Amino acid sequence: MFPTLVAIGFFVGLSFIPILLRLATGFGLYVVVKECESHVYTLFGKVMGTIDEPGLHFPISIFGTGALLVPFFGKRHVVSTALRQHYLRGQMVNSEEGTPMGVGLWYEMEVNDPVAYLFINTNPEGSLQANVASSAISTLSNLEMDKMLEDRHSLSRTVRATVSPLSEKWGYRLGSVYIRKVFFTDVQMVHNITDKVVKRLIQVTSAMKQDGENRVGLIKSETAKEVSQKMAEAGAMRPDIVGKMLNEISKADPEIMDATLEVMEVEKLLSSNAAINIIPRGGNVLFNLNSGNGKTNSNRQQYVEAEGSNR
Repeated sequence: MFPTLVAIGFFVGLSFIPILLRLATGFGLYVVVKECESHVYTLFGKVMGTIDEPGLHFPISIFGTGALLVPFFGKRHVVSTALRQHYLRGQMVNSEEGTPMGVGLWYEMEVNDPVAYLFINTNPEGSLQANVASSAISTLSNLEMDKMLEDRHSLSRTVRATVSPLSEKWGYRLGSVYIRKVFFTDVQMVHNITDKVVKRLIQVTSAMKQDGENRVGLIKSETAKEVSQKMAEAGAMRPDIVGKMLNEISKADPEIMDATLEVMEVEKLLSSNAAINIIPRGGNVLFNLNSGNGKTNSNRQQYVEAEGSNR
């Protein structure tokens, strides 16, 4: 019987533990503060203090017995101090040339003063967003289009330096500010710029192609010039070499030299296709010339044979 009562009492006690913890939380006996979180305590419309250290805390040990009155005559505000990111799309600005441009702004923010965040500005996030947008518009308006498109990092730092003092008054710490996107809002202008870019690319491509062809032509001409020079040098060296060899042959054996010259002469005669008339000894010269006009190769062959037999 006794063990049964102990078991029943144990389970009843376990069931009462969550209820007791809920009552302790409701009466503010203890509080659990999470990471990137801050608790602000107010009593009778006045701020008692804040708890921003993560962990388990007992408000009565921090604020005294007045913490027991907070659930009845005050309030506990839970403020997130985590880093927040926002993106503002399509903020309209005009360049120095009067071109309508759209700007996309990305920025970070976090709460560094929970009390100022809660009580100085009723809508601090909306005010910060409007302040960032107005500062970006005032910074980017009437700038040159090239600077607006290329110097986004320096312009982002300028926007951050302008907004930071006001954001700190509202309990915010402004983090990074970045002009993420700059675009044209006029569709026809976008088409015109695209056409100009395409035409410019075609022009540059044609110029590069023509320059390449000119370079190739120059290289070919220089190569042909060097080749012709080398061929001319080789052609000029050949007679010198042949002449030297013939001189050596003539010095060594004049008969071989004479025979070589006669063979070369005969080869020249045969390759020239010239008409040769052979006149017998004691014959009429005019008669034989008239009758031998049509004889070419056979007469030449006969002349060669005759010359060979005479020798």
